[in-house]
Amino acid sequence: MRKKTNISTILIQKAVKKTRPTASLKSSSTVTQGPVSTAPHEAGQVTKTRTPKQLQSLRGMRDILPSEQSYWQFLKEKCLRLSEEYGFERIDVPVLEAASLFERAIGKVTDIVEKEMFTFPDRGGDSVTLRPEFTAGAARAYLEHGFMNQPQPVKWYYEGSVYRYQRPQYGRQREFHQWGFEIFGDAHPVIDASLMMLAANLYADLGLPVTLQLNSVGDVVCRAAYEKVLLDYYRSHRRDLCEDCIQRTHRNPLRLLDCKQEQCQPIKAEAPQFVDHLCEACRDHLMKILEYLDELDISYVLNPYLVRGLDYYTRTVFEVWSQDDEMGRTALAGGGRYDRLLETLGGRPTPACGLSIGMEVAIIKMKESNIEVPVPSRPAVFIAQLGEPAKRKAIRLFEELRRSGVKVAASFSKDGLKAQMDAADKLGVRYAVILGQKEIMDGTIIIRDMEAGIQEIYDFKKIIPEIHKKLEVKSVVHQKAADYISDKQAD
Repeated sequence: MRKKTNISTILIQKAVKKTRPTASLKSSSTVTQGPVSTAPHEAGQVTKTRTPKQLQSLRGMRDILPSEQSYWQFLKEKCLRLSEEYGFERIDVPVLEAASLFERAIGKVTDIVEKEMFTFPDRGGDSVTLRPEFTAGAARAYLEHGFMNQPQPVKWYYEGSVYRYQRPQYGRQREFHQWGFEIFGDAHPVIDASLMMLAANLYADLGLPVTLQLNSVGDVVCRAAYEKVLLDYYRSHRRDLCEDCIQRTHRNPLRLLDCKQEQCQPIKAEAPQFVDHLCEACRDHLMKILEYLDELDISYVLNPYLVRGLDYYTRTVFEVWSQDDEMGRTALAGGGRYDRLLETLGGRPTPACGLSIGMEVAIIKMKESNIEVPVPSRPAVFIAQLGEPAKRKAIRLFEELRRSGVKVAASFSKDGLKAQMDAADKLGVRYAVILGQKEIMDGTIIIRDMEAGIQEIYDFKKIIPEIHKKLEVKSVVHQKAADYISDKQAD
């Protein structure tokens, strides 16, 4: 039952009268170095005391701060929804694997294995590596747990951090994050097209304009013949090649087509194209993918220079580029088919195809495009208390409101009412409920409407249904106001 406001309520009103607006606090990031000690240690000597170096994250490793989490949450929710809609199940693989797994899977003569892996001996003397990508670990799990004996295809998704010792650059640090998809046990080209469709839908959902880049790198039947033709061409231009490309002619010929150095671009532009040297089976596979993409109205660019940097790819390779990145210097996503990887790792021949989404670069592009993401919902109610008995009762009320579905906040470590009401005002809550010594004695509680500045006294036992009723009424009022504004804008 509603009661008249008493003297203690008037005092509370005075305490909260000036809570809008709240004063902002200033902070300083300046680090003051400690003094150098000049106390004599021995005759004629001075001892210097050095201030320890301030701890900070390693180069290429960065913190994801609370202010950034709304972007990450938004992106992960989009990825999760598509993962489930396309029938993928989640798998988590270890961040640490045997170094030999990646050497066998990715290829020893690759930049990743030779230059970029975080590899070290563990305390038992085994060589271990922080995962530089997910596919090798997923393939190992597929073999280790006998998934080849289950109905095919096996469709997995995963997400997490990967590690490469590389120069930190736009969208790619030494620790970065991926959301990926693997499909094991199906060689049909519709599988390749379905992953491209998934990627296209993800970036459409995010509001990012992209282009799908596509190529075929053949298989064991036609790759060797093409590499010979490619090498003959590049060796005839050896004097004009960059140092990296000279090395590639000896070690990894397909990577010649991935060079970004300006001096090599005219040479690459005239290089023989893989699509002209595909065997009949690889050509048919590629043509069927293109037919599916055409049927789905997914635009694509057949890019003869796209090869990607992992040796396990066969036939299909693809990347997703931002429309403003014509050279593809930072791919948003990439994937392809790897029909020989499982056999390379000791399993029986098993077709497979995968896709990996770069999380950081997607978020960077979202910010550059001024894409708004939902912010976390604010608490609806703040509990303020005065005195130890009220604090104990307020803690219990907090839990009861939370369990009833109300998003509630409090500052139980604060004793002053003004400090607590300042916190409530900063959070932007709709209501503050206030418990003091008099309310404890009377079995009552005060509910303050933070927007209207009106407060009323209620029976403590009826506080939870009363809060729910007030929140429902306020939600209706706010919705009507939003609809009115929307209608006016439409007119």
